Amino acid sequence: MRKLSLTLLFSVCLSIVMAQTERQIEVESAVVTTHTTTIKGKKVPYTATAGTQPVWNEKGKPIASLFYTFYQRTDISDKNTRPLVISFNGGPGSASIWMHIAYTGPVVLNIDDEGYPLQPYGTKSNPYSILDVADIIYVDPVNTGFSRIVDEEVDRSTFFGINSDIKYLADWVNTFVTRQGRWASPKYLIGESYGTTRVAGLVAQLQNSHWMYFNGVVLVSPTEMGIERGEPIHTSNYLPYYAATAWYHNALDASLQSKDLDAILPEVEAFTINELIPAVVKGGMLTAAERDAIATKYALYSGLSKKVVLEHNLMIPTNFFWKELLRDKGMTVGRLDSRYKGFDNAGTGSRPDFDPALSSWNHAFAPSFQTYVREHLKFKTDLTYNLFGPVHPWNRTNETTGYDLASAMRQNPYLHVMTQSGYFDGGTDYFNAKYNHWQMDPSGRMADRLTWKGYRSGHMMYLRAEDLQTSNEDIREFIKKSMVAPDMPAKYN
Repeated sequence: MRKLSLTLLFSVCLSIVMAQTERQIEVESAVVTTHTTTIKGKKVPYTATAGTQPVWNEKGKPIASLFYTFYQRTDISDKNTRPLVISFNGGPGSASIWMHIAYTGPVVLNIDDEGYPLQPYGTKSNPYSILDVADIIYVDPVNTGFSRIVDEEVDRSTFFGINSDIKYLADWVNTFVTRQGRWASPKYLIGESYGTTRVAGLVAQLQNSHWMYFNGVVLVSPTEMGIERGEPIHTSNYLPYYAATAWYHNALDASLQSKDLDAILPEVEAFTINELIPAVVKGGMLTAAERDAIATKYALYSGLSKKVVLEHNLMIPTNFFWKELLRDKGMTVGRLDSRYKGFDNAGTGSRPDFDPALSSWNHAFAPSFQTYVREHLKFKTDLTYNLFGPVHPWNRTNETTGYDLASAMRQNPYLHVMTQSGYFDGGTDYFNAKYNHWQMDPSGRMADRLTWKGYRSGHMMYLRAEDLQTSNEDIREFIKKSMVAPDMPAKYN
């Protein structure tokens, strides 16, 4: 009997110790640090708040806790006129680390001018950050970064799906804006990759369900956002990206390779719209002569052989292109940034073994952020920072986010949208991003509020030093353009 009691006592003590050492995130917390940086040659003092804020259920019980980092310039007292930028990355399942420490924030990675990792790992001051013109919050959705579910009874579908993601994040943003006293501030959403799906839906949800109105949305390397296009259009639209990539790798015919990229792409885009898409739609109705003529031009613009173009019925899958373009050199090209090259275990096959661009980026980001968040932001936790967290299965049904964004623009005359795309991005290619704009505004009446910008880099265009400066300046100008003059009514003339 005594032996049983001692065993029971040991088990209880062990349970207590394990509970005390269990890695958990605090539901609510905030660590504030003070800093100064130099942006465009001028000193900018700011505070950085690294903390957590709950997600509540309908009964007011915390069901999750989201990690965020909030940067506020401290030498400006009027918050009512100070823009607030709310930043998300994508995945789904990706943390906000990417734009946080490589794009718009006050620090950037220690990488070379083309985005490749350097040692020692770390961060340095970002002389192009938009913190001079706007306060910025970076948000990690559930199971990304340090954000976690805190109620194990909650249904995972509450968080993991296109529309559920938008709903709970809209509630969270509403709480944050209220707590920070920023309802009067001009507000902006910025999202990258799947984050564009997220912010396109968020701006509509916040406008229609929380009566929170925004001045702008920035779409960095956007997805198709639920905009219908069909396989003939979807696949054909990749050709301009193929041409850009082939040009970069000197794989085009000399007649094109000698030209600048800006001279080539309009020609390829016109062929895609006026000849390729109609031909692919016709399919078996094409005559042999018509098919041969289209394949000849496709091969000329893509750097591939006419033989493989014909074998794929004029529709080259992206996986095959990444494998095929430099196959004769034993190399593959990157998915998210096709400037990057890799090599596979074997030269055969129809798709690369891995994406050399993403492998390179993970190499640079992970160790740098681990140091930055703990040593500079002073946020201490034993949790793993999930660059890519467990969020599957993800419910992708009923996506209408691109159309929802267009509807929000029609309802809010103040709302502007800017898209930023890298010409060498094969994950969310630039020409399909242009197509989004055309379908969001079929009447052409919102053209003055839709802006598209292209860069000679990939999915994360800001990793290239030249584009880090240019793309941040484009956001800065976008914010200035979409700021409203005092007492200017929101109405159509």
